[in-house]
Amino acid sequence: MPDVYKPLDAIRTTLETHYTDMQDIEFTIQEGRLWMLQCRVGKRTGTAALNMAMDMLEEGLITKQQAVMRVKPAQLDELLHPIVDPAAERNAKPLAKGLPAGPGGACGQVVFTAADAVAWTKQGKTVILVREETNPEDVEGMRAAVGILTARGGMTSHAALVARGWGKCCIRRRRGARRRRPRQGHQGGREGDQGG
Repeated sequence: MPDVYKPLDAIRTTLETHYTDMQDIEFTIQEGRLWMLQCRVGKRTGTAALNMAMDMLEEGLITKQQAVMRVKPAQLDELLHPIVDPAAERNAKPLAKGLPAGPGGACGQVVFTAADAVAWTKQGKTVILVREETNPEDVEGMRAAVGILTARGGMTSHAALVARGWGKCCIRRRRGARRRRPRQGHQGGREGDQGG
């Protein structure tokens, strides 16, 4: 296999130079021979798209106009959501792990009812609404909270749909994931783009 690495790397470089973009390359090795199957522009997050565009601009591979066009509108929207400080996230002990059902990140005190979310927010507190699942009666609490954590539901659940529509962080806890039981007022953070 090591003897096919150099030709594969050379082909990757040629393709990325030709297309002036990161490539997703499909290949196979059969009887020690490298076969290229196809390539296409590689998918990336908004942050990665911005970083790659800026790197390519600095390297002189693309123009400013091309760099701007490399970040799609949906990726730009992704960049505008709040995120949790990566250093703080690395040092935190997670309450739960889950699926990213809404964008961005949030940090606040845990509340268990929509009424508490509204009341605590009026007191100037930042809250995360933690529910088994949400329903239309929880909407005002969801609006008041900076993030939502549910135990049930998926990407099309009430919490996920409302949170995405409002651009709010929402995590749906994974079944079987180890978790600690949060208590009312506990300070916690959620990273919706990565699944908490």
